[in-house]
Amino acid sequence: MKRLYIDLGAALAAALVLSFPALGQISPEAPRTATVMGTVTDVNGDVIPNATVVLKEVESDDPRTVLTTENGMFEFHDVTPGISYQLRISAKDYEDWTSTPIILNPHQFKIVTGIQLRLPTYRITIDVQYDPVQVATEQFKAEEKQRVFGIIPNVYVSYDSDPAPLTTKMKFKLALKVSTDPVTAAGVLLVASAKQAGNTPNYGQGWGAYGKRVGAVTTDGFSDIMIGGAILPSLLHQDPRYFYQGTGTTGSRFRHAVLNTFVARGDNGKSQPNYSSLGGVLASSSLANLYYPRSNRGAGLVFGNFAIGIAERVGASLAQEFLLGRFTRRGGHMKEEVAEK
Repeated sequence: MKRLYIDLGAALAAALVLSFPALGQISPEAPRTATVMGTVTDVNGDVIPNATVVLKEVESDDPRTVLTTENGMFEFHDVTPGISYQLRISAKDYEDWTSTPIILNPHQFKIVTGIQLRLPTYRITIDVQYDPVQVATEQFKAEEKQRVFGIIPNVYVSYDSDPAPLTTKMKFKLALKVSTDPVTAAGVLLVASAKQAGNTPNYGQGWGAYGKRVGAVTTDGFSDIMIGGAILPSLLHQDPRYFYQGTGTTGSRFRHAVLNTFVARGDNGKSQPNYSSLGGVLASSSLANLYYPRSNRGAGLVFGNFAIGIAERVGASLAQEFLLGRFTRRGGHMKEEVAEK
């Protein structure tokens, strides 16, 4: 019996000795990692291939990078659980996308959803600068084409609600345009004919006298428009045009038209005494003493012509406000006058 126990003990010892190498060959437990995957699309749901996907530990600088497949998918295997990660995705022509922190559990298969890349938002800055000369040039081009019934020049009126001041060059160009217009020449001949019929000034009758009257009328008009419409407005920085009101009561429009002869709009936009218009009429009336017959010269000629000139300006302003605006062709077509009664 004792022998039996000895044999059993020896066998057990041998078995234990033989089992140690086998235990040493048992592999350790496989690491418990996780997987992160997802699909990159745009806001319309179309997949974005070849996007760069970076998986980075929040507190580490050891990122892992992959590119999305043709169907926009990506995968990261063997991701260590329990660590905070963040996905950053970029693609050409799209804004970058960054996920919220991701913490994985062992053996977790994490599918990140809602990955949509947006097109970049571009901010366009437009620097708009007001150039009064450029604005005045555009308005001036339109005014040059203004004609009553498409025939009679009507360039000394502005229908713009916010007119820009004329440059000196524009003031002289307007004056010369009116002075040299064929319709103006026809008007000179007509006025000279009326003066011939009335035998005024005292040049007598005949073709020679008619020629003198044509010269006098031409000189009267040219000196008036050049001095009152170009020279003085340039020196005094005043605008020689009539500014059409077109709206309001009849009384307000009447006052506006009458006062235009005596109150000018300065190049600074402010109202001021119309020295240009009054000075132009007075200068033209005074110059008439140089070429009118001696029997017509003197203070009476000056003040008589001055009074007539002022009356003509007031009448012209009233006509502009209530009549000519209806028949003036602007921009190739008639514009209807609208007035509030």
